[in-house]
Amino acid sequence: MLFDIFFVIIGFLLLVKGGDYLVESSIIIARKAKLSSMVIGMTIVGFGTSMPELLVSTQAAIVGSSGIAIGNVVGSNIANIALILGVTSIICTIPVKKKTLYIDVPFMLLSTVLLVIVGMSGSIGRIEGICGVLMLVAFVAWQVRHSRKKEEAEEKVEVSNKTTWKALSILIVSFFALVWGAKLLIDGASGIAMILGTSLGIDVQTMERVIGLTIVAVGTSFPELFASVIAARKGQTDMAIGNIIGSVTFNILSVIGVASAICPIYNSNIGFQMDYLIMLGLSLLLYLFIRTGYALKRWEGIVFTAIYLLYLLRTVIV
Repeated sequence: MLFDIFFVIIGFLLLVKGGDYLVESSIIIARKAKLSSMVIGMTIVGFGTSMPELLVSTQAAIVGSSGIAIGNVVGSNIANIALILGVTSIICTIPVKKKTLYIDVPFMLLSTVLLVIVGMSGSIGRIEGICGVLMLVAFVAWQVRHSRKKEEAEEKVEVSNKTTWKALSILIVSFFALVWGAKLLIDGASGIAMILGTSLGIDVQTMERVIGLTIVAVGTSFPELFASVIAARKGQTDMAIGNIIGSVTFNILSVIGVASAICPIYNSNIGFQMDYLIMLGLSLLLYLFIRTGYALKRWEGIVFTAIYLLYLLRTVIV
């Protein structure tokens, strides 16, 4: 038990630091490529901060831990919207552009609806996973092309004096830190689920679900939290909300897509019906909030944060 807890702690630390450096180096590379802050947030930062979820869910799917594979993504998306956007918008109001409201958020909603439909069917196969990845590739390609054509003058930022090669080196080291951290985290979480399930008389699948939706989900969402809060404090609100929208979309299409393409995820509907609906409900609420005034206000952030705290309480009790 102590070794499992130690693995989880070390795994978290590696994921957090690896995610931090991955984001930092990715931003440098992206800015040298002259991409807008919103596109950086939705693509480079969003993908970079979703790497922990990708690695954790893929490894969980391979070893047959569907509870952690699904719970990690669904729990992370709930945490991304309710906790991370909630906390970030409490710190400062986040203005939202029309493109985000009418293109980026609807695409995130479409991805969420597809996951709910496929997930509730009972299994997520290779075909569904490959289709999700192809959808993501097409959307990212469109985003990059659109950004290069219509880069806004006010979004120009000071480029770091770090060389591209140095940024790439940091990127590679960060990736290995994420891989190792994900392995330690999945091993520790699985061990804890097994021990607690036996001692409390609860089946292992139920414990995997709870751990996946809480400990693993929140832990792998730390990079998104740090990236969004830091971006908001520096006035980069486009990057702050773009990071979350991008992360939610990547989690569904890339994390679940890659994991199920490698190894189909079975029992994707057992114990997750309510969680799927909460994730979808939060996505719709986000759309409604930002549609009124093209901003996510402080009181709306308080509502999101309160919802997440109630969700955590409900998850632990149930």
